[in-house]
Formats: sequence, C-alpha cells, structure tokens
Amino acid sequence: MTDREPRLVYMDHAATTPTRPEVVEAMLPYFTERFGNPSSLYAVAREAKEAVEEARGRVAAAIGAKPEEVFFTSGGTEADNWAIKGVAAANRKKGDHIITSAIEHHAVIHTCRSLEKQGWQVTYLPVDEFGRVDPGVVEEAITDKTVLVSVMTANNEIGTIQPVRAIAEIAHDHKIPFHTDAVQAIGALPVNVEATGADLLSLSGHKFGGPKGTGALYIRKKTRIGAFMDGGAQERGRRAGTENVPGIVGLGRAIELATADIEEHAARLRAMRDRLIRGLLDTIPDTRLNGHPVERLPNNVNVAFRYVEGESILLSLDALGVAASTGSACTSASLEPSHVLTACGLPPEQAHGSLRLTLGSRNTEDDVDYVLSVLPGVIERLRQMSPLTPKRNE
Repeated sequence: MTDREPRLVYMDHAATTPTRPEVVEAMLPYFTERFGNPSSLYAVAREAKEAVEEARGRVAAAIGAKPEEVFFTSGGTEADNWAIKGVAAANRKKGDHIITSAIEHHAVIHTCRSLEKQGWQVTYLPVDEFGRVDPGVVEEAITDKTVLVSVMTANNEIGTIQPVRAIAEIAHDHKIPFHTDAVQAIGALPVNVEATGADLLSLSGHKFGGPKGTGALYIRKKTRIGAFMDGGAQERGRRAGTENVPGIVGLGRAIELATADIEEHAARLRAMRDRLIRGLLDTIPDTRLNGHPVERLPNNVNVAFRYVEGESILLSLDALGVAASTGSACTSASLEPSHVLTACGLPPEQAHGSLRLTLGSRNTEDDVDYVLSVLPGVIERLRQMSPLTPKRNE
C-alpha cells in the first residue's frame, strides 16, 4: 500500500484534543502551592477564587457573554443535562414539551429520553440529507406547551453547521428559550452568544486543547432554570461542589488560546479538509461525502464507503498509525448504525461503512498525503474480502 514507515497521524480531534502545553503550565501551580479551596477565606483560598473568576472572565470574553452568565461544569454532557433538565424543572407549570433535533449528541438525546419517561413530550425534528434542520419545521413543531428548543451549533459526526440564529429567532418569537450544544464549534468557528441568539450554550474544554473533565454552561440573565446539584453555594448556588480549580484555570487558558486566531486556524484546517475530501472522492469509487458540502466544520471529513464496515477500516488504519473514528467517541462501542447518518437517509449498511477524520492544529499537509496514500489500499483490500462487494464477471 505504501513504502512509508507507519507513524501516528491523529485525525480524531472531534473525540478529544491534546492538552496544550501552555494550558498544562497554567494549571500546575493550582495542584501544589495554590491548592486552596475557593470557598475558604484565607490567602491561599483567595488565590484560588481569583483564578476561578479570571477563568470565568476568559470564557465569557471568548463567547461574548458576561462573566456572571458563565457556570463551570464537568464537561459538555453535564452542561447539556443541566440546560435541558434545569429548564424543564423550572418551567413545569408552563408546559411539558421540548423540541430538539434527531441528530443531537446523545448527551441531549438521552437526556430528552429520560424526561419522556417522566411524562414529558419531546419532538425530534427531522433533518435533510445533509443533516440540516429547517427552521420552518421548528416553527411548525412549537405548541403552547413548549418550554425549550435545543439544536446543536454543529454536528459532532458529520460536521454540518445548523442555522441556529434563525432557529433562535423563531423560539424567541414564541417567548421560548433556545439552547445550543456548541461543544464541537468552540475552537473551530467564531461563536458568540449574541450572534447566535442562544439563551443557553454548552461547551467542553477537551475539544479545544483544554483538560478533560471541564466544561461550562452559559445561561443568559433572566433565563428560568433550576439548580443542577445541591449541597453547597458554589457557582452562585446553582452547581454545588468544590470547584475543580486546576481544570477551570486550564479551561480558561485553553479557550483564550483557541479563539485568539480562530479565522486563520479555520482557514488552514478548511484547506486541508477540502484536499482530503477531494482526494478520497477522486481515488476511491463508491464513496460519498456525509454532511453538508459547504456549511460544515472546517476540520470535519465524514465519508461512507460502500461494501465495507467501519470498524474494519479503523483497525486497518490503526495498524498504519492513523487514529480516526466511525462517529461519536461516546458510541464507538455500539453495534448500532449512527443515528445521525440514518436520520440523513443513509441505509444501515452504508452508515456502518462511514469514516470520520477530524483535523487539528498539529496536523500537516504531510498527514493528509499519508492518509491519501494508505486509505485507498485499505478500502480495496476490505472490499475484496467483503461478501457485499459486487463480483466482477470472470
């Protein structure tokens, strides 16, 4: 397949990213000499409290929010859970209906399923073949019992960017709060809560060079939402528990770095993405691009190869030093086809043959060349072994 020596080519940045050295450096003192509990009153505790508030300001500045509207969480999953369950709990007397899309991350889908078991009504909006939600369908789904609309900024599997501003405006016309899961968008696209119209926005630190186990939920002032955890007065009484000071410091530094040169960074990734897509479509027959051809994350490549199975592709690539994915890292052990791809109309056998390659700041043009040099051979070999491949006439 290639004469080159295998090496590590990491193309699964949608699953996680390496923590940036500057972030690790910023965190280290808060494990040792600045170890204080921010809720205490003495000097070392005040240092920790000041660090938390500085990080809060950095997150707020990165998304165009006010510091007091930023609440730290353990990650994007907790932020999604809090947004949905918190709004549901605070608005139960008003109604029992939530609107979301069929291709949300499972942190949203499973949270809504949990609420359905408690008697809530949930509308899962359909998407077109590219994974886009039609704002008009949102309008049609709203009832006088709707208390929340939740649609992600960009999809974690296929990279499709949603028309969140238009959806937010429709929700606001009906005096309904709008939540967006922006976990995949932060660090890849400029994200501003005023521009998107979000009343609630979820983000996760390890998706943009921060530490795992850190995240935040933006809550616009006057948004009705219940507390997520009880037990203490942390996060202004809304999210109890001693703050993860090193993680919060790391999150603040990471988002500052990730958004500082966002346009230049996105342009570089977009160029590599487009060359990778063209190369795969031009050299491997019976291949299709999943997701929107233009309105997609600058680092996302998701393609479906007919007649092969995604796990076999991943194992073959891993042996060649390429780290990739078939979809969300949270469902990588599942034997079920991607709910995102099936919602876009792919039959299960094609959904099973999909590959996601997501680029990051460390990727180079050489990495793209390497993948383009080894992947066609991988697909050809797997197709030769597959009983699904049409046999040529002897």
